[in-house]
Amino acid sequence: MKNKSNKKMKTKKSLIKRFKVTKTGKIMRRAVGQDHLRSKKSGSAIRRKRKWIELSKPETKKIKKLMSV
Repeated sequence: MKNKSNKKMKTKKSLIKRFKVTKTGKIMRRAVGQDHLRSKKSGSAIRRKRKWIELSKPETKKIKKLMSV
């Protein structure tokens, strides 16, 4: 009989859609505020939000565990 602690953790599929893992192991996320109400924002603000943003170290650790990376 297998012990429960030996089982692999399933990957959270919703996280795979929201985050990107770089070759060096960094976790990247999209900037917030891109989906609607953009007409009020300046062009420079819209362009700035197109870039991916690196997560902090504690957040990276949590997300990697949930993504089984």
